[in-house]
Amino acid sequence: MKLEPTPEQLRSFYRMSVRMSNLLRPINLVRMDERTKRIVMLVGDTIEIEIYPNGEVVTK
Repeated sequence: MKLEPTPEQLRSFYRMSVRMSNLLRPINLVRMDERTKRIVMLVGDTIEIEIYPNGEVVTK
């Protein structure tokens, strides 16, 4: 079974990628968690971003 992001996740991912790039932050890792179906981004040394299937973004 192929796991693909939802349209809402893609929109949020694009928005967060542009935002982090504008802040000159390196995006070190992007992956989709197969268990939770969330996109996880590691940005810089300290920022962790999770994008839920409904497009909601949580920054830690």
